[in-house]
Amino acid sequence: MTAAAPARRVVIAGASGFIGTRLAEAFRDDGAEVALIGRNGPDARWGDAAAIGALVDGADLLINMAGKSVNCRYTPENRAEIFRSRLDTTRQLHTAIDAAAHPPALWINSSTATIYRHADDRPMTESTGEIGEGFSVNVATSWEEELFRGTLPGTRRVALRMAIVLGNGSALGPIRALARAGLGGPQFDGRWPATRSRRAAGTFHEYRPRTKNGRQRFSWVHLDDVVGIIRFLDAHPELEGPINAAAPNPTDNRTFMASVRRAVGARVGLPTWRWMLELGSAVIRTETELVLKSRWVVPERLESAGYRFLHPHHEEALAHIVSGSRRT
Repeated sequence: MTAAAPARRVVIAGASGFIGTRLAEAFRDDGAEVALIGRNGPDARWGDAAAIGALVDGADLLINMAGKSVNCRYTPENRAEIFRSRLDTTRQLHTAIDAAAHPPALWINSSTATIYRHADDRPMTESTGEIGEGFSVNVATSWEEELFRGTLPGTRRVALRMAIVLGNGSALGPIRALARAGLGGPQFDGRWPATRSRRAAGTFHEYRPRTKNGRQRFSWVHLDDVVGIIRFLDAHPELEGPINAAAPNPTDNRTFMASVRRAVGARVGLPTWRWMLELGSAVIRTETELVLKSRWVVPERLESAGYRFLHPHHEEALAHIVSGSRRT
């Protein structure tokens, strides 16, 4: 009788978050042995080089989703933590792989589609996209530089440039709440004074020329497709480097908010202007960049390689999420 093949070992760092939790469930459902690295473990904690090294050595797949949420005010303390939580964790994994006798064949590290410039003139692809500027872009470029530095000859590396991830939680939660409250209209850019400190920190969100009438582009990806993309990358050894994880049919802010209203059954959606957004974001401790930057990102490399999206259109994706949340 032939012995059963050993289960694949998948190591997920930052698995306590919205995406990491789903990934851990998905790979366990596949029959994999899943080990988790995080601030509180459970299998290894950040800063414990020996424990991290033991998990990484012999792993088949390493996925890093660690990083402080950018849904916060960009104070000096938060900016430092956003950088630290991405660069330090990536650096620790890099060190562990470099020292491993049997390094993982694939390391997928989270990145962000925000790395591209404010774009309402044409889509950004991996081959023709233009890198932007400002604090968020500096975070993204530094993050990817840490991932790709040096040589790791036994490990293929992928920077997963994720658009806004739609699922039952995360960014969609407050958007649905606003829509139910009658505030789910488009968000309009406009004039707002800049302080010297915000300009120096790269956190003043000013886009020239401004996108008018709530037509800033909105790139997104369903959580199911994040899981599907990672499985696809695992099965396609020819893919490495930056990969845009975004649905092939981006929309715009005005259209997306109208679709959210329909999905939750809201009849009215009042629009919000830049001055209202600035005041409101200060109250709820977030940044207007999250809704005013035009993100027009398409998955050139994934589609060329043959990946078929489970949720290519935002209206169907929203309906799927809302109907699923009503059943739970």
